[in-house]
Amino acid sequence: MEYYGHIRSEISPLLPSHAQRALEVGCGNGGTLAWLKANGVCDEIVGLEYCHDASEIARQQLDLVIEGDAEQIDLAQLGQFDLILCLDVLEHLRDPWALLKRLKQLLKPNGQIIVSVPNIQHHSVVLPLLFHGRWQYQAAGILDRTHLRFFTQATAQELLSQAGFKVEQCTGLGQQWAKSRFWRWLGKTAWATPLCSVQYLLSAHNTTATSH
Repeated sequence: MEYYGHIRSEISPLLPSHAQRALEVGCGNGGTLAWLKANGVCDEIVGLEYCHDASEIARQQLDLVIEGDAEQIDLAQLGQFDLILCLDVLEHLRDPWALLKRLKQLLKPNGQIIVSVPNIQHHSVVLPLLFHGRWQYQAAGILDRTHLRFFTQATAQELLSQAGFKVEQCTGLGQQWAKSRFWRWLGKTAWATPLCSVQYLLSAHNTTATSH
C-alpha cells in the first residue's frame, strides 16, 4: 500500500494560502489531504478512491471518503470546493477530458485545480521507440500498464484548457531522478525539459462562475 500512501509535498509551491474545502480524486490512503489539513491549508478534506483497501485507511484521517469509479460517481452530491487535486490519476481514466469538465462544475469561481501527469516524451520512452521500435509496458512508471492515456507538456495543458480551465503554471519534475549523470546534467537545461521531465505538474483556475 506504499503506492497509495505517498504524500505529494512537491505541490507546495502551487498551493493557495487557504482553501476551505479540498477534494482529491484518487486520494489513496489520504496522506496528501491529511498533510494539507495538518498544515492549515484546508479545513475540510474529501477524497475519492477506487481501491477498497486504500479507502479504508483514508477514512481514518479524512472528513469524507467516497469509494468507487470517479467516472461513474455522481460528483454533484459532493458540493463545491476551493481546491481539487488530480495527482497521477487522469492517465488511468477512459475519458479524463469528460471528468475534468465535471470537476469544473464543482469548483467555486476562481477555484484551483492541481494536476500531475506522466510525460510520454521522456527520453526513456522516446529513445527506445525511435531506435528500437520498442514500447514496453512496465509495472510502474511512465509506461505503467494500467495507463490508458498519455500526455506531453503541450497535450497536458490542452487537457485542462479544453475543459475550460485557465492554465497558469506547468512545471517539469523528476529530472534529478535520472540514473545517468549525463541525463541529470541535461535535465538542468530548459531546452531539454521535454526529454528529461518524468512528469508535469500543472496548476489551473476556474475563471467562470459555476452553474449552481
